[in-house]
Amino acid sequence: MNPSLSTTWKYLGPNPESCYKQMFIKGTRIRARILYGMHVSADEPMTPEEISAELNLPMEAVKEAIAYCQSNPPEIAQDFEREERLMEASGMNDPDYKSGGKFKIVPPAEVARILRS
Repeated sequence: MNPSLSTTWKYLGPNPESCYKQMFIKGTRIRARILYGMHVSADEPMTPEEISAELNLPMEAVKEAIAYCQSNPPEIAQDFEREERLMEASGMNDPDYKSGGKFKIVPPAEVARILRS
């Protein structure tokens, strides 16, 4: 059993309307990984207090999101892998993409297959 899903989280929960499997701040569309990324940013790391103030979230919610991500939940890695497959299928991983590379239209059936895997 996945320990990150069996833990009782006060501020975190899944978002059934999202294709992401990782936890979100309940009642928002903010993924816990976004808050963690703000905290560990190589360029401009933010304290939990700064994140809380910036996003108008309870401090405890920010700390819970950081703890969740530090537990290395497998659903975050799985979401990342799905995102990478979608980027590859659409041509966004092509080195020339940002300088005028062509975006490939990914058929809906292929997107659905990638998101299910």
